[in-house]
Amino acid sequence: MAQAEKGNTVTINFTGTLEDGTVFDSTLEDTECSEDECCDDGCEDGDECGCGGHENGPMTFVLGEEILFPQIDAAIIGMAPGEKKTVKIAAADAFGEYDKEKVFTVPRSELPEDLVPEVGDELSLSNEDDEELEVVVLETTEDQVTFDANHPLAGEDVTFEIELVSIQ
Repeated sequence: MAQAEKGNTVTINFTGTLEDGTVFDSTLEDTECSEDECCDDGCEDGDECGCGGHENGPMTFVLGEEILFPQIDAAIIGMAPGEKKTVKIAAADAFGEYDKEKVFTVPRSELPEDLVPEVGDELSLSNEDDEELEVVVLETTEDQVTFDANHPLAGEDVTFEIELVSIQ
């Protein structure tokens, strides 16, 4: 039976979970995800989305292009269709450690007048060089807004259950 090699186009199913078992991403239609992870901004209006913005159904990509994580690519190399593996990835190698330096407060006077941020809002801020920074609103007061630029899964160890569906 064929085994996956770097450069092959492969199709996989996967489910990504946190240490407490919470599913944060999956290609499987019947996987329950946390409400705040499903149908995020990665989806087009009207699309059926899985967790983390993936459409339900297997994912196809070229092995070695690190579409997911290098640890997942490495695990798939040598697998045969139908084979399953579990890959655990430490926070530092996944979405990074939580960095308190990425939490910052901005005076409301420096924000656009029409911006009315609420706690939990996900925003894209840009600086004078038009560089964009994805943030989550942590706190708002009359005078200032506190943002967090860490990835939502920063500081989390993650586990991926992977099944190699096919090799093209």
